[in-house]
Amino acid sequence: MTNSIKEIEGMEVIFIIGSNTKETHPVIANRMIKAYRKGTKIIVADPRRVPMVKFAELFLNLRPGTDVALLNGLAHVILKEGIYNKEFIDEKTEGFNEWKASVEKFTPEYVEEITGVPSGDIIKAARLYGGSRKAGIFYTMGITQHTCGTDNVNAIANLALLTGNIGRESTGINPLRGQNNVQGSSDAGALPNVYPGYQRVDVPEIQNKFEEAWGVELSPKQGLKSTEMVPAALKGKIKALYVIGENPLVTDPNLNHTFEAFKNLEFLVVQDIFMTDTAQLADVILPAACFAEKDGTFTNTERKVQRIRKAVNPPGEAKNDTTIIMEVSKRLGYPMDYESSEEVLEEFGRVWPALQGITYKRIETQGIPWPCPTKDHPGTEYLYKGGFPRGKVHFTGVNFLPPAEITDKDYPFVLTTGRNLFQYHAGSMTRRVAPIEAHAGEAYVEINPADGERLNIKDGDIVKVLSRRGEIKIKARITNRVSKGIIFIPMHYREAAANVLTSDEALDRHVKTPEYKVSAVRIEK
Repeated sequence: MTNSIKEIEGMEVIFIIGSNTKETHPVIANRMIKAYRKGTKIIVADPRRVPMVKFAELFLNLRPGTDVALLNGLAHVILKEGIYNKEFIDEKTEGFNEWKASVEKFTPEYVEEITGVPSGDIIKAARLYGGSRKAGIFYTMGITQHTCGTDNVNAIANLALLTGNIGRESTGINPLRGQNNVQGSSDAGALPNVYPGYQRVDVPEIQNKFEEAWGVELSPKQGLKSTEMVPAALKGKIKALYVIGENPLVTDPNLNHTFEAFKNLEFLVVQDIFMTDTAQLADVILPAACFAEKDGTFTNTERKVQRIRKAVNPPGEAKNDTTIIMEVSKRLGYPMDYESSEEVLEEFGRVWPALQGITYKRIETQGIPWPCPTKDHPGTEYLYKGGFPRGKVHFTGVNFLPPAEITDKDYPFVLTTGRNLFQYHAGSMTRRVAPIEAHAGEAYVEINPADGERLNIKDGDIVKVLSRRGEIKIKARITNRVSKGIIFIPMHYREAAANVLTSDEALDRHVKTPEYKVSAVRIEK
């Protein structure tokens, strides 16, 4: 997030796109509802009638995979009506005229044809967002999990630049992180192309810096992304995998393909707190401690570095992740001699200036958001207050491209996947909790009433959902939350795993994220 959570209550307009905020980020949703009660206008753009629609001034019920067209359409209206921020554009951006030409064809009428959103609602939404200088955009994986995910994010950035809703309090571009410490893991370099602090592995100066810090030679070669590892394993190009705190045999696309790839490995190590589906295939399981059984820091969605403290001892032979990784590293010939997680944070600050001012003592009672470059710096609640690090920021023209997989007579429905309020990710933790299972322990597919009537499917019927990759049996839930021709399946349930149906080949061309949000399927009673 460019801005802090508390700033939500100061926003005049909140634009939520591709995020079921009330169910997947309920704490942040509560802040939005507080803002709504103070007079904030909320716009929700989503293929489903998600719970936040109840509080929305406008609901833009777009077709899955048409976000670029909608965002370009909003920009088109803001330009035509002259409500853009000319002063901000002149001072802080470049490439405006070329980008402006790229959105010329995205008239409200043209966008309505693509998205299904009435042109009048597109105009109203553009006036609301474009007319405010205290507006924030919030998105999650409904934006990124597409073949055009990077384009979607660029289109959002264009909208913020066009209106100047960035670099000030109660504005911003705010991607909400889907799991705790995803932000911290990314910051720490758990990515295939960067060291800690997003410093590229293929830049010689940076390579030299980390070689000196760690006392070892490093490779400038970028690693594979997770969606590249699985096909490489299937082809025998990757012979071993070490999986930490992840359950790919529920969360990866095209699970039949993923299972075959994992079976083809010569050696699999899984480090986790429970026996997951993936761990059942492992040659070696390293039992890890959970969050309440270790010391360290988590960095949350607003970039705030916060302490976690050990409350209980881990069971059995379980050890904290840092200890396990250090022991494995020692056996591989590179000793890591950290006495504590505090030492790791101190090193983190030495190699990445954004964390240099954050110490255990300073975050004893209250977290600090990075950048925090010095010991007397208060931390940065919102980014770009003093301008952009690279000077002027470039507008990026993006064109609408349809999803990789479109419906036809054999597969006439669009499947979109996501989460619900009660379960968490692959269910490895929440599905062990009896009260949660009693309330939300059964997989379901949401089907529009008109589709249910046409197929003679009633609420509670068991149906078969089939894609070009596989099929599952699942209970039907007849509801107006989805539009005609669209179905929704939450991804938590291993016994009716939505990712049996999703594609491993439909990937964002830049970052290789799977298109979980659009798959062509059919339904049989």
